[in-house]
Amino acid sequence: MPEATTPYRPGTPCWTELTVPDQRAALDFYRDLFGWQGEPGPPETGGYAVCTLRGRPVAGIMTAMAPEGLPVPPTVWTTYLATADLDAALQAVPAGGGRVMFGPMDVMTLGRMAIVVDPAEAVFGLWQAGEFFGAQIVNEPGSVVWNELNTADPDAARAFYPALGLEAAPMEEAPGYFALTAGGRTVGGMQGLGELPPGTPSHWLTYFSVDDTDSTVDALVRAGGSVLKPPFDMMDFRMSVVADPQGAPFALVNTTGPEPTAA
Repeated sequence: MPEATTPYRPGTPCWTELTVPDQRAALDFYRDLFGWQGEPGPPETGGYAVCTLRGRPVAGIMTAMAPEGLPVPPTVWTTYLATADLDAALQAVPAGGGRVMFGPMDVMTLGRMAIVVDPAEAVFGLWQAGEFFGAQIVNEPGSVVWNELNTADPDAARAFYPALGLEAAPMEEAPGYFALTAGGRTVGGMQGLGELPPGTPSHWLTYFSVDDTDSTVDALVRAGGSVLKPPFDMMDFRMSVVADPQGAPFALVNTTGPEPTAA
């Protein structure tokens, strides 16, 4: 059982969060697809829902609301990278050519967060743990198994992310693909936009592990989701890129990963 029990190393994807117009519909959809449990939270958290698997947090789902002076967020899954010092990370972001969209903000006693943009306009979050350090189950069916940066400028990304704890190195077995490492351990991947449809913006893509990619895709379609890239074989696993009924893209893959990378 890949369970995380201590804070993640800086740079490691530690949480994924869906912003969506209809939170109740999303909670029902992902309950049926992945077996998650979750209900809207109290008013002081903006109704934020922490979804659980076997009673442990795996992801968040919130109603899309516009922060003051900003447009309503798009319907997307947002990857959060762990940081030990949010203030220092927010200084490194503009210094490296990125920008801060929102934050820093204290989330009660749970931690501190911000939403930022890298030099190629890929949006992601930063999380400094307080009482909450992130996902407690990963790398098994129904949970996050991989986080992937798809970028218009891999060279800029390779220069930008080390200040946040992420290093990129080419993967010999996958030409054009980069492994992202935190503390010397692979925690995600990176590639250019070459094989994606023209006009696709830079973005982080969340991969969820499933037992059977094809049957999960079938269930997703029956529930109103859509297929962006039909199931295909990649090395020794089978994956698909899909979107939920409200349009949030994510990937499905029939593989599991190692024990979580924690401090």
